[in-house]
Amino acid sequence: MSRILEEVQATLQIAKLKENDLQNTIHCLTFGESVSSGDYCLMELDDALCKHIEAGKSLVIRGDQDERAVLCSEDKTYDLKIADTSNLLLLVPGCLTPDQLTTDNQASSQLVHAQIWGFSNGYWELRKRHPRLKKLKKLLMENPYEGPVISGQEDVTDGKYTMGDLLDRIQASEEELETQLQTIHACEVNGYWRLLDFDYEMKLLGHVTQLVDSESWSFSKVPLSVSLKELGCLEPQEMIEHSLNCYGRRYTDGDEVFFALNEDKVCRATAQMLLQNAVKFNLSEFQEVWQQSVPEGMGTRLDQLKSLALVDRSTKPETISLLRAEDLPEDTLERFTHLFTMREKWTEEDITPYIQDLCGEKQTTGALLTKYARSSTQNGVKVFNSRRPVAT
Repeated sequence: MSRILEEVQATLQIAKLKENDLQNTIHCLTFGESVSSGDYCLMELDDALCKHIEAGKSLVIRGDQDERAVLCSEDKTYDLKIADTSNLLLLVPGCLTPDQLTTDNQASSQLVHAQIWGFSNGYWELRKRHPRLKKLKKLLMENPYEGPVISGQEDVTDGKYTMGDLLDRIQASEEELETQLQTIHACEVNGYWRLLDFDYEMKLLGHVTQLVDSESWSFSKVPLSVSLKELGCLEPQEMIEHSLNCYGRRYTDGDEVFFALNEDKVCRATAQMLLQNAVKFNLSEFQEVWQQSVPEGMGTRLDQLKSLALVDRSTKPETISLLRAEDLPEDTLERFTHLFTMREKWTEEDITPYIQDLCGEKQTTGALLTKYARSSTQNGVKVFNSRRPVAT
């Protein structure tokens, strides 16, 4: 039953509230028919996400049944967490907040009737997080690309995923997913995103570097058109161009497109090829073989292998082994537990490449180490070993 203004003023007197201390516009709330707490879910958005919605853009909730749901915009991923509140939250469309009331509204006391559409004792709270991308490589490795299908062979579609398929399965925004596909050197073949078999990827790179050597080109100026013409008889031209995009920087000089091969990327890939078939490698022997394996004119350095290989200087002789950060657990605590299971003590230089990707926008590796590791000094060098995480 709706109230009239005089009834509201009488209620204020009983409550001993001065009408002059309140807004002149008074909202009289009533529940609509069949209102239920399950009709609506409330979500707290920051200014950026509010503008995103107001611009007519969408937010997507992603996650398989065995995963905790995340919310994604075009370029960011957020954890979804239910926040309970002791106050009942009412959904009242058309209700004006004090900053929306104009001077005209406030000229004299007036009563506005508004209907409650829904209510809730909690809301979804968003917290920005790293995208969960580990599953991406697992999915793409179900059917790695090993080159064009030989005539007469059937092109199997099992284990192949379109961008739409990946967006349905991977907990990441579209921009974050596209960036990761580029990072892992995936390419789109006949509408499906494929991860190149590593041996095939190295075969393509070998064709490119051998052509550069035979033509006596500079690594900083590899012509695209000539490369495609010369190597097109060996592999699909789109694969040759893909290899150049993965291991070089594209630029134009006049009307012609060139690539500048990235020395660090080429040397890093060559090191991975050498290390993937050995548990451990004698460090000095590895460095010698590695330098001999890269194209002449390129120089190898251990700092090219950060987050890819781990050097153990505590052994005699010193050794090196393959350890890729992308293969480690995504969860921070699980990551540290795994690292300290592998090695009891780490120097900051050794462990930093393996925790760098865990840092948030305003978080440093030092802060992570303070929370998840205990520091001490050993032979004048600061080292870190396992500890229980401290509360934040």
